[in-house]
Amino acid sequence: MFHKLYLVLHNIRSAHNVGAMIRTADGAGVSKIYFSGYTQIPAEKGKLFRTDAEKSLAKTALGAEYTVPWEPSFDIWELLEKLRAENVEIVSLESGSGSIDYRGFIPKGEVALIVGNETEGVLREILDVSDVVLEIPMKGAKESLNVSVAAGIALFSLMSTMEREEG
Repeated sequence: MFHKLYLVLHNIRSAHNVGAMIRTADGAGVSKIYFSGYTQIPAEKGKLFRTDAEKSLAKTALGAEYTVPWEPSFDIWELLEKLRAENVEIVSLESGSGSIDYRGFIPKGEVALIVGNETEGVLREILDVSDVVLEIPMKGAKESLNVSVAAGIALFSLMSTMEREEG
């Protein structure tokens, strides 16, 4: 049985990062992307006049915004409640106390990966209600990666682990 992988983009301020994560989600086989908070959503297909943010998103997504199902969900708490009711494991990507190395995580079933704001990360309140908090260990001077790069690493790792567990 194929377990679905969802991506939740919460309060991502850069449309460029959003577009990059949409394109990566397409490549990783993500079942659906949820946009929450003030994260930029894609423009309607065929829209003639686009905002600068919509243009930036489209430039980096390269059409993937029309190949991966997506849904706006401006209230993160309603979204998390909905996912939990569907028995989806809530997994946040954030370094800090209580987080585990992403390479050691084995999902129990369907997973929703939450990534947060570029400078603030995932909100503490969201981390507190997450089933698991994953981190990407850093070896250099910087404490984190760009959110789109981190999301890509986590998505491909999760999908690989989920496929191994199913097979």
